[in-house]
Amino acid sequence: MRSTEVLIVGGGTVGLAAAVFLAHHGVRAEVVERADGPQVHPRATGVGKRTVELLREVGLADVVDSVAIDLREGGLGMITVDTLAAADPSEPASWPSAAPSSSRPPSLAPSGHGRSPFPYTPAALRGTCPQNRLDVVLLAAARERGATVSYGTGLVSFEQDGEGVTAVLSTGERVRARYLVAADGARSEVRTALGIGLSGPGTLGEPIQNVLFRADLGGLIRGRRFAVCRITNPEAPGTLIMIDGEKEWVFHIGLDREPTPDLIRTALGVPDLQVEIVSTLVWRVRAQVADRFRDGRVFLAGDAAHTVPPLGAFGMNTGIADAHNLAWKLASVLRGEAGPALLETYGTERRPVAVLAMEQALLRLTDPALHWDRSPAQAEARARVGAVNAPIVDLGYRYASAAVIDPVPELPSAEDVALDLDGSPGSRVPHAWVADGVSTLDLIRCRFTVLTTPDGSPWLEEADRLGLNAHAVDLPAIPPGGAMLVRPDGFVGWRTAGASATAPDGGPEGLGRALDRLLCRRES
Repeated sequence: MRSTEVLIVGGGTVGLAAAVFLAHHGVRAEVVERADGPQVHPRATGVGKRTVELLREVGLADVVDSVAIDLREGGLGMITVDTLAAADPSEPASWPSAAPSSSRPPSLAPSGHGRSPFPYTPAALRGTCPQNRLDVVLLAAARERGATVSYGTGLVSFEQDGEGVTAVLSTGERVRARYLVAADGARSEVRTALGIGLSGPGTLGEPIQNVLFRADLGGLIRGRRFAVCRITNPEAPGTLIMIDGEKEWVFHIGLDREPTPDLIRTALGVPDLQVEIVSTLVWRVRAQVADRFRDGRVFLAGDAAHTVPPLGAFGMNTGIADAHNLAWKLASVLRGEAGPALLETYGTERRPVAVLAMEQALLRLTDPALHWDRSPAQAEARARVGAVNAPIVDLGYRYASAAVIDPVPELPSAEDVALDLDGSPGSRVPHAWVADGVSTLDLIRCRFTVLTTPDGSPWLEEADRLGLNAHAVDLPAIPPGGAMLVRPDGFVGWRTAGASATAPDGGPEGLGRALDRLLCRRES
């Protein structure tokens, strides 16, 4: 029987991301995946800004940016056409979008150049990135960092006790792990074996065919690119997704249509176009969240924990953030730095985020303009139905758990995520450029970090005594002479205005006690 610290069941995007994040924290992980190799059929394409921040943290943002589809020039979100040929790319007005041009976000800049067009994040991709391309990057990174990834290997059974988990694999091998992470998808066998139920509406609508095809559409789009193209032609209705921006595309159609080259030619409006159908994947929209994300030494992540309708691109990104949240906590417990109760905060923090993502995606299914249209009129429409702007779902949420001292769960804004990232305990630390291409987020380096004001030398001295990473920065979210203690995942765990030992929270002398509480080393 071989041993590992963490066994990850499922080698999709979330499982591979978990391996990368764990390795980044120095944790040995093994990934087993039942499929014979990485998924080659494109699925999700939207990589959220929080995900790019996490990729930046582990040194992968530039690599992912290099394989992303360049939408910086002439890029659109969603367009609606009768056929693609009916839209003249030389006339922008003939490419109708759900969002008025004046309300579209600014053009994107490569993340690796240290400049983002968004005031609240250092990270931005130049466009969309198909999930299969992201997986190639994550797989290479996981192996380079020491993780073992085995394809053609499924989980047959597992048993857990007070010290770990013993798993039997389809190869006949037995693996002993301290913890198990189930990233084995919407039909998770691990979740089923644990008897963990699901809440939510479940499957929605009829099954859909995801048809991957190759065709040279350069003559149709002539430099203009889009994320989603809704085709309304009654003879071939469906949704066209750009994969490589040139010759690789996905067409989503119902099961009532046979996925033939002629159907695609009709949808595109080019009768003599050369079309090669590569593969077809049948899927259904699902909306469910597991009732709990942990059972003893087993944790659910990604689709095993939650399935989210696709509009908004919240599902995959929520799963990657699951893996990131869990990785530093497992690492802290495995190193003996944190109390075991820290692991309970994984579900306490991540399940509400998954519920938010599911509910927001469901609202967008009913009215896609809630997502695509960023005009003030849609802000009013979102407010009427309880929808929040997409960046808030992506990274504006807050945590309330034992790993946050005096959390402030209420969001100041449902529209402006910059207002929500105000340094309140439980929120992601505010972004500000502190040097050329260096963000406050870059200062964290996956460690507990003290951020204080330029006159906060008592905090720096106490942080040094405790062996903590610390920086003096000019950040409005930090009160004069105060400080914030940021967790390894970039979320504010504690904020204080007290620079004196007589302050209510003990000032700098209270820093050690705050760290103990965040790591669940003492009762709060």
